[in-house]
Amino acid sequence: MRRKGSLLRELPILVVVALVVSLLIKTFLVQFFYIPSGSMENTLQIKDRVAVNKIPFLSRNIARGDVVVFRDPAGWLPEITDYSTNKYVSKLKTGLVAVGVLPNPAKQYLVKRVVGVGGDRVICCDKAGLLTVNGTAIKEPYIFAGNKASEMNFDVTVPKGKVWVMGDHRNASADSRYHQDDINKGFVPLSRITGRVVAVIWPFKHITYVPQINVLK
Repeated sequence: MRRKGSLLRELPILVVVALVVSLLIKTFLVQFFYIPSGSMENTLQIKDRVAVNKIPFLSRNIARGDVVVFRDPAGWLPEITDYSTNKYVSKLKTGLVAVGVLPNPAKQYLVKRVVGVGGDRVICCDKAGLLTVNGTAIKEPYIFAGNKASEMNFDVTVPKGKVWVMGDHRNASADSRYHQDDINKGFVPLSRITGRVVAVIWPFKHITYVPQINVLK
């Protein structure tokens, strides 16, 4: 039988090991994010918590139709201040950031769907009102009910190493279409992508797997 003293001596080691494992998971496998807006409705709802698989980012294996989380590429979001003026709450949330439960507030993130990858020509829109990729109309069953594929016309060719992203709620998403004057011309560098959203993990009633969708099928 293990003595109490032995367990108490091992407890700090177990805590450290747990933190190290958590940091490794955050760094190489999975990270969790909070959805603050309705730009990806109805695929993702406001206040959903999502799990992001970082392996596609590490392998640069990002495909059309993937829902991805990425760091703000060129001032798409306004600057934010610290989490809280309460020092205890701030310290707690800083700890949660360190273990990957919360994202780093200094690194602002967005979530959108990849519509075009390097080499693709993406055009809005054909006579049927659909986006085309390399001359083929794409199927987008995820678009928010009542929205068009885009109210804004565009014709872009995605550079190598970048992607063109759009929100599923097209009328409520300031995505690549609205940032064509920035340094990246609206494209998101692969180096800014954290990973692919694989599941909604909270709230309980929203728990679901987020599938990859091949938009050219």
